[in-house]
Amino acid sequence: MDRFKRVNNYDQKWIDENRMGPNPLYGLEDLTNQMDLKEGMRVLDLGCGKAMTSIFLAKEFGVEVWATDLWIDQTENWERIKEAGVEDKVFPIKGEAHQLPYAEGFFDAVVSIDAYHYFGTNELYLPWYLHKLVKPGGEIGIVVPGLTRELKGGIPKGVEEYWANDMFTFHSGEWWKNHWSKTGLVEVQLVRDIEDSKEIWKTSQFEIDEKLMEADVEDCLTFVMVLANKR
Repeated sequence: MDRFKRVNNYDQKWIDENRMGPNPLYGLEDLTNQMDLKEGMRVLDLGCGKAMTSIFLAKEFGVEVWATDLWIDQTENWERIKEAGVEDKVFPIKGEAHQLPYAEGFFDAVVSIDAYHYFGTNELYLPWYLHKLVKPGGEIGIVVPGLTRELKGGIPKGVEEYWANDMFTFHSGEWWKNHWSKTGLVEVQLVRDIEDSKEIWKTSQFEIDEKLMEADVEDCLTFVMVLANKR
């Protein structure tokens, strides 16, 4: 993974201790390469897990990050943030995606890595809950597990043994583009599959993920990047 110049500067042991699946920093580096983040901006990291992505954003771009997650305790994340030396830039919040405690127009940008599919496939999520938190012109960028094409004939061949019900939240880039564009609230700037998605997926600490990738003989599974600006 030589192309990940920023991620490769981070301690692999620290990454392994704090990831909750595939290494989220790979998708984040690809996404931020396409974003216009500037020092001092306020960024919502939605579904930040153990705050690795938030720490990365603060260190690499000098932005202020609200590290928001439902599953990980904010005090646990605060200890990690202090250990990383970015306690002046990263603020841990425990929050549910439909009850975010932020003012309208507060954020310059939103990022969400390997989390948005858990809540964002709902038709109402972007218009009712998320877009209002972002300033006009602000960027919203996500990387989610997805599909190279929409499922039409059922579960892809070969992966039936490993398919879980939550994987029906996986969609193609074209699906995500339409899902956001039809609201009229954002202008989608970029949709693409992440390069080396299968290799990134295999960085998970869960053996089932590696088996899933090997079983995907039709190459249906990928990571999808979507980047938009609020109108």
